[in-house]
Amino acid sequence: MAIWITADTHFGHANIIKYCNRPFSSVGEMDEALILNWNRVVAPNDTIYHLGDFSLTKSVDEYVDRLNGKILLVPGSHDYWLKKMDLNKFKEELEILPQLYSTKILGKRIVMCHYPMASWEASFYGSIHCHGHSHGKIPQTPNRFDVGVDCNNFYPFNLERLVVFNALIRHI
Repeated sequence: MAIWITADTHFGHANIIKYCNRPFSSVGEMDEALILNWNRVVAPNDTIYHLGDFSLTKSVDEYVDRLNGKILLVPGSHDYWLKKMDLNKFKEELEILPQLYSTKILGKRIVMCHYPMASWEASFYGSIHCHGHSHGKIPQTPNRFDVGVDCNNFYPFNLERLVVFNALIRHI
């Protein structure tokens, strides 16, 4: 079982194609590419953290049902659908986390939020902050990663590899 992380899929959101200059001709094409890329790397028994802006549509059933892995969602600025959904029907596939969430992966503190922060829990002690929202448009800083799909060719990041990569670049 692998652990993945992503953000800003914006399923069903046509305007995001223009806003982020995504290489898709329609929202249908974008949604299909995102689902295909997700399922190419995320296995059914994997865990995937999604750091917000999952979908702009009111009905996310069609997306959740087609995506591999257990989705742990940190809500974002466009996840209005959460207020109108009966989340009990997604018990096995989707869990909603707090807007600021912290966990340990490979012994490293990972702080997750939809929004980028300048400082976060244990930031001066080597913890890593993963976020979305900025679509790769703000400068990266040490130990802070924009994990949105716009930053990884529309694929999720492997969170364990990101932790190892961060440790390697910190020692160069």
